[in-house]
Formats: sequence, structure tokens, C-alpha cells
Amino acid sequence: MRVKKLLMIAIVAAGIFLILAPVSVFGQSCALCYTQAASSGSKMIQALKSGILILITPPTLGSIGVICVMYRKRNQVRSTESGSESQQDW
Repeated sequence: MRVKKLLMIAIVAAGIFLILAPVSVFGQSCALCYTQAASSGSKMIQALKSGILILITPPTLGSIGVICVMYRKRNQVRSTESGSESQQDW
């Protein structure tokens, strides 16, 4: 019970820290990259935006997939533990 309470306090503290952290901490960027992107044409800017989306999509989908699998396994384990005391072979 005490571990759960400490975990909850740690999660709340981390959330408060993230909310109160300055925006500049999350937006650190290279001055050279910024000036190159600002001086480039519209095609280059569109390519940069597309590249960012392409690099963000696979990790996001992978994370969602792992969360779904963990959620399903959690429900399977809980249903077998509450129903009977048989050991599950992994």
C-alpha cells in the first residue's frame, strides 16, 4: 500500500514538473538548422514537414501497439488468476 502511495506521489510530481518546465527546454534547436529551414523554398519546407511526420509515425504506432498488447495480456492474466489457480505456461 505504501509503495502505491509513493508511486502516485512520484507521478504527480513528474506531471507538475512537466507542466511548470519552461517551453524553451522542449524547443532546443540548432541555429543553423533554423536558418536553413527559414531561408529555403516552399518545396524544401514541405519536404522537411513530411520527413518529420515519416520519422514520428513508426515509433508512435509501435508504442500504441505495445500498449494494446500489454492491455490485452493484463486482462488475460487477471481473468485466469480470478477464475482458477492453474499455472499458465508462457
